[in-house]
Amino acid sequence: MQPRLHNDEAPGSRDQASPGATIPQSEWVAAWATVAANSFGGPAGQIAVMHDEIVTKRRWVGERRFLHALNYCMLLPGPEAQQLATYLGWLLRGPRGGLLAGSLFILPGFLSIMVLSILFTAYGDLTWVTGLFFGISAAVIAVVASAVLRIGGRVIKNRSMFLIAASAFIGIFVFELPFPLIVAVAAAIGLIGGRFHPDTFNVVQGHDESAASDDDDVLVGDQDISLGRPSWGRALRVLGTGLALWFGPVALLAGAFGRDSVFFDVAWFFSTAAVLTFGGAYSVLAYISQESVNTFGWLEPGEMISGLGMAETTPGPLIQVVQFVGFVGPYREPGSMGAMQAGVFGATIATWVTFIPSFLWIFLGAPFIEHLRGRPSLTAALSTITAAVVGVVLNLAIWFALFTLFDTVTEHRRFGALLYEPDLTSINPMALLIALAAGIAIFRFKTPTLRVVTAAAVVGIAYQFVIA
Repeated sequence: MQPRLHNDEAPGSRDQASPGATIPQSEWVAAWATVAANSFGGPAGQIAVMHDEIVTKRRWVGERRFLHALNYCMLLPGPEAQQLATYLGWLLRGPRGGLLAGSLFILPGFLSIMVLSILFTAYGDLTWVTGLFFGISAAVIAVVASAVLRIGGRVIKNRSMFLIAASAFIGIFVFELPFPLIVAVAAAIGLIGGRFHPDTFNVVQGHDESAASDDDDVLVGDQDISLGRPSWGRALRVLGTGLALWFGPVALLAGAFGRDSVFFDVAWFFSTAAVLTFGGAYSVLAYISQESVNTFGWLEPGEMISGLGMAETTPGPLIQVVQFVGFVGPYREPGSMGAMQAGVFGATIATWVTFIPSFLWIFLGAPFIEHLRGRPSLTAALSTITAAVVGVVLNLAIWFALFTLFDTVTEHRRFGALLYEPDLTSINPMALLIALAAGIAIFRFKTPTLRVVTAAAVVGIAYQFVIA
């Protein structure tokens, strides 16, 4: 059966043929604002909220079309839930719809983390602020451990995947290999291995679109084409616009402040990180932590954990933690600016270069993906990268635990290897207690992450007032 066109338009029709044009603007904004305001709990929870609002409640997109879009977004670097919102917005109302849906998804988290970053830097010596981040940091240990098991459960299906994960862990934790190198090697192994042993390397499976219901009472169902066929001319225009919006500000920062300024460092560093977030935000957090703490010196190890806690307790994608790092670095190296002004500027830069690529991947690739519906879209390379990500996230969990639970951690370097030695007498009993309680809540009682981290923050505040 051939896909049908809306409004009897030709395949090259313009965005006026978009089915979402019939949706009132107030209803359109309300729907995506609802998705954004309820986007807690990581990508799984965010995608569930989006499905409930866009597919089940409003009947704007059919089940198969939703899963097809989700499978494509799973392949991309960057926050898959935000990219899915952009994709669905584009599918319904063209580029403007994609921009609005994707931007609204980011906005609540951006505003929340901006406020928390200001509190952290300006009032971090207040008892309640100290307690807030103390409790959050301890609970985050259990949250990251949960991520290790969750991601591992998707991909560690055989000995080869286990060895890849173990090698990635040793490479980054012991030998400090750069995360981009680990991703590149994993991708190469997956491409080669998938060709000769597909059953071993094709272990990450997308959602089965064929098993979903074929809805007829939705604006965009399985047989609908709303925006016509892709063209290479359009693709080149989108690519040029996207790269200009991405790297144009980076070049302006280099010209205005110099290539050795903290603002250029923030822009260039997070532009690099934006293309490495395969397997979820936790994967690249190890890279961000390593570079922002050890290379740039923007944060202390414990402060990175506080930033992750902020992202866990606010709406929006977890990768929004980059905004906190982008705030603190310039805040402490403001140059000719005021510290707070530099922090806000740096946070905005970090957010811009992190999310512009996500919009670019969707606007560039979605027309082609729509045209290729029904063909396999997940690859052995993605499976192998995800296996490596398990080792990288395990590194992150152990690193967080060491610098949260122990006041003194000594580094030893021997034969190119880095070993951490915690002083067992410097353990913080309350941090350990909160971490254990958070672990029990998450693993035994399946308590939502937001509730766990919020409860830990309350306990941390109470504890600080007791010992103050």
